[in-house]
Amino acid sequence: MREFKMFQADAFTDTVFAGNPAAVLILKDWLPEAGMQAIAAENNLAETAFVIPDAEGYAIRWFTPAQEVAFCGHATLASAHILATEYGATDPIRLSTRKVGTLIVTPEGNGRYGMDLPALSPTPLQTPEIFATLFPGGWVAACRNFENIFVELPSAEDVLTYMPDLAAIETLGPQGLCITAAGGHTHDGKQVDFVSRYFAPAAGIDEDPVTGSTHSTLIPYWSTKLGARPFSAFQASPRGGYLEGCLAGDRVKLTGRAATFMRATICLPD
Repeated sequence: MREFKMFQADAFTDTVFAGNPAAVLILKDWLPEAGMQAIAAENNLAETAFVIPDAEGYAIRWFTPAQEVAFCGHATLASAHILATEYGATDPIRLSTRKVGTLIVTPEGNGRYGMDLPALSPTPLQTPEIFATLFPGGWVAACRNFENIFVELPSAEDVLTYMPDLAAIETLGPQGLCITAAGGHTHDGKQVDFVSRYFAPAAGIDEDPVTGSTHSTLIPYWSTKLGARPFSAFQASPRGGYLEGCLAGDRVKLTGRAATFMRATICLPD
């Protein structure tokens, strides 16, 4: 029997039971892919992150309960939080990835972290026929990046009250669906510049509580529509998550917090 330390942290929140939970394993070497996928399925969280040392600092991979994904923001934040609080990392933490380059997370103290992510500017989308079913009240605009579809709805209230047809969303294919609108507020009434929600049933995620990676496209999108400036944002899932960010050339700067929920030992067969 092999034993490994595993942590669970809530990202984009300063308290447990909010934000987005992610499991984190800091390893010496990658486990077999089937083993990492099995651990993620057993955890049944939106993402489980696996981190190993490399020449630049660390390398990171993310798994949903159903598949490996190309980019995950909240599990990156959770991983940096664990590296900082459990393993003593203090300098900017560089995390190399397989598809989106190097991500940099800087501990700023008091559970606060600055994230330097690639800007994934949206590209035009030819709206599929299923949109008439998904958005009977209409939509303002639609676009996409390499892994998700983004739809602007007429109002923040439309985002908050949206009732997802998960079976219909799944017909979009492997892409996730992010809906967004200008304005709105957090669950406790704090005004923000834009709100969003994210659904990825094909990846085993009905609704993601807080999605850092979608903001690599939402920040460039709203910078084009509202002018490039610092933004406050709220992902209006039932748990909810507050983010701050801005566009900086070809990068997106996000700020978020994280809180450790669990320290555990998992046991794997030899």
